Amino acid sequence: MTRRSARQQRRSENVAGQKGKGNKQCGRKKVQPLSKLQCEKNQLVLEDVAEPRLLVEDPETEVKTDVVDVDFISGDSLVRPSPLPPLRWGSSEDVWGKMVRREQNYSHSKSFVQKHPTIQPRMRSILLDWLIEVSEEYTLHRQTFYLAQDYFDRFMLTQNNMEKNMLQLIGITCLFIASKMEEACPPKLSQMAYITAATYYEEEILQMELIILKALRWKLCPETAVSWLKLYFQMASMNFNSDLLEQQFPQEAYIQMTRLLDLCILNINSLDFEYRVLAASVLSHFMKQETVEKVSGLSKDEVQPCVNWMAPFVESVSQSGNLTLKEFVKIKKDDRHNIQTHTDYLTMLDATGEKEVEIQFPTPPSSTEKPCTH
Repeated sequence: MTRRSARQQRRSENVAGQKGKGNKQCGRKKVQPLSKLQCEKNQLVLEDVAEPRLLVEDPETEVKTDVVDVDFISGDSLVRPSPLPPLRWGSSEDVWGKMVRREQNYSHSKSFVQKHPTIQPRMRSILLDWLIEVSEEYTLHRQTFYLAQDYFDRFMLTQNNMEKNMLQLIGITCLFIASKMEEACPPKLSQMAYITAATYYEEEILQMELIILKALRWKLCPETAVSWLKLYFQMASMNFNSDLLEQQFPQEAYIQMTRLLDLCILNINSLDFEYRVLAASVLSHFMKQETVEKVSGLSKDEVQPCVNWMAPFVESVSQSGNLTLKEFVKIKKDDRHNIQTHTDYLTMLDATGEKEVEIQFPTPPSSTEKPCTH
């Protein structure tokens, strides 16, 4: 054996020893590989959605939607001035124009249920309610959940004949993607698989992740309903010459608004409205109409249909009383309002007259039941 080959052998032994030591310290139970039969079954299911059918048929439109920030401003953006205050770090007109264009480029529609005969609107409500519960369990931010909701709705638009037993896998994968986009410390893949009560393996989530990303064409940065609501409330609460990036609004009032928004987003008819209109309608039930028009740049006529649609949800929320800020370990007090919290949304949704369809997802375990992931 030459001197060089001897050094290479010792180096390989050291690397192997370090890997063994690291695995021993983790103490995490390794997920067992899929059986051959299960792998074949999953492959057949995934093959049906490997090449999603996109709704955009116009070649010119398709080229535009490949880019998030297209060089195109609608007449709506040109006619109306930006409601944003003067910014120290950029042009308010430019920032507002990009936000509105992004709203137009990330389209969503409730028509996806027509493409999936076995899926009913109530199933979406139950899935999103479960994702809210998972988000609170892992102390994820509100924006993370709303990103996942947007990914799910847009992904379902690109598919056909999806079976209802795939919904949970799609939902948890969307939340997994969203957490990597938004969270500083996103949950591990093993945690996402564990929260499904071992219904899905890590490999299945990774496979679905790639399918979703390709279907969405990696367009992962929409202006969500909650991001619009937070911006509106911030502008409505600002003092003269204060910084837009420094929080101005009271946390207690904000969580009352987000509860109404959460309840509305569970209803599939919320997809009839743009996110910015949905957020402005929520604000309309808490603030004067003049203020809403000023901070949103939307007229009363544009917001009123959504405000009327939202009335039963407002009544349901008012009957449940006020929320209180929750305490979270390792979450600073000034960030508590940004953590997605769960309440009995399905009962509140039933109070609005929705018909119930049975489909169950496991309840996330308490933190004491979680496996070691470190």
